Amino acid sequence: MKEIKLFCPATIANLSCGFDVLGLCLDNAGDEMIVRKSDQKGVRITKIVGADLPLETEKNVSGVAALAMLATLDELDFGFEIEIYKNIKAGSGIGSSAASSAGAVFGINELLGRPYSRKDLVQFAMQGEKLASGNAHADNVAPALLGGFTLVRSYDPLDIIRIDSPEELYATVVHPQIELKTSDARSVLKQNVSLKSAIMQWGNVGGLVAGLYTKDYELIGRSLHDEIVEPLRSVLIPGFDQIKQTAYENGALGSGISGSGPSIFALSRGKETADQIAKAMSEVYEKMNLPYEIHVSKINPDGVRIL
Repeated sequence: MKEIKLFCPATIANLSCGFDVLGLCLDNAGDEMIVRKSDQKGVRITKIVGADLPLETEKNVSGVAALAMLATLDELDFGFEIEIYKNIKAGSGIGSSAASSAGAVFGINELLGRPYSRKDLVQFAMQGEKLASGNAHADNVAPALLGGFTLVRSYDPLDIIRIDSPEELYATVVHPQIELKTSDARSVLKQNVSLKSAIMQWGNVGGLVAGLYTKDYELIGRSLHDEIVEPLRSVLIPGFDQIKQTAYENGALGSGISGSGPSIFALSRGKETADQIAKAMSEVYEKMNLPYEIHVSKINPDGVRIL
C-alpha cells in the first residue's frame, strides 16, 4: 500500500468536568486526509484545502506529529506526503488540530505496516497539539484515534482508558462563527483552585465515568457540571448561558463548552431529542444575527478510519 485516504474526526474535549482528561469522538464531522509514500525522505505537506494553514512541515501540526513518530523509528529510505482537506475550522473547539495530528500519525503507521498501536500513536499526535496550543494535551487526540470516550488517567506516564458510549447517546454541537484560540482560552484560567471546587469536580468525573459504564443517562447528565473552568471561559462565548439553558429546556442531559470553545455541546438520549436541541440552539443564534454551524452526531466508536 502506497497511499491511504482517511476520515479524521472532530472531537469534544473536557466534557465539562474533565478538563484536559476527558473527550469523545464525533461521527459525522471531520477532515479528510491523504497520506502517501514518497521517494523523498522526510515529511512534506503538499496540499491544504479549506483553511489557510502553513505548508512548512515544522509549522503544521500534522507535520510535527509525523516527525515525532518517525524520530522513534529506524531511518527510512523513503518519506511521506500529506494532503489535508479541512472541514473543521481552526479555533472552533471541536479538535481541528487534533484531527490533523491524529490523521497524520495514523496514516503513516498504516503505510508502515502498523508498528504502533492506536494507543501508542497518541503520544506522537500530542506533539501537534503542543504546537497548536503550547500544551501537549491528549483529550482531543485520544478520542480521535481510539473512538468512543477516553479518559487520560495520567500524563506522566501516559495512561489512557477508552470507554464505550451508551448506544442511544447523541451529541449536539453548535459553533458560533467566532474564532477562540486555545491559547487565549487558557490564559483566563487560574493556576490554583479551592479544595471545595476540586472535591465537587472529582465527584463529577467519577460520576460521568460510572454513568458511561452503567449506561445511566441521568447520572451522565448530573455529572456534566464544571465547577472550575466554565465560569471563567463562558464569558468569552456569545449567548452561552442562553444556549445552555435552551439545551436543558429541550431535553439535554447536560451541556457545556466544547474544548476551549467557542463551540457549545449538549448530550442527549436519542436522535430525536438531539435534533430538537439543534433546532432550539439555532433559533438562539438566529435571533442574535450570529452565523453558526451545527452538528448532530452519534458517538464514533472507531476514531480515525480509512475511506
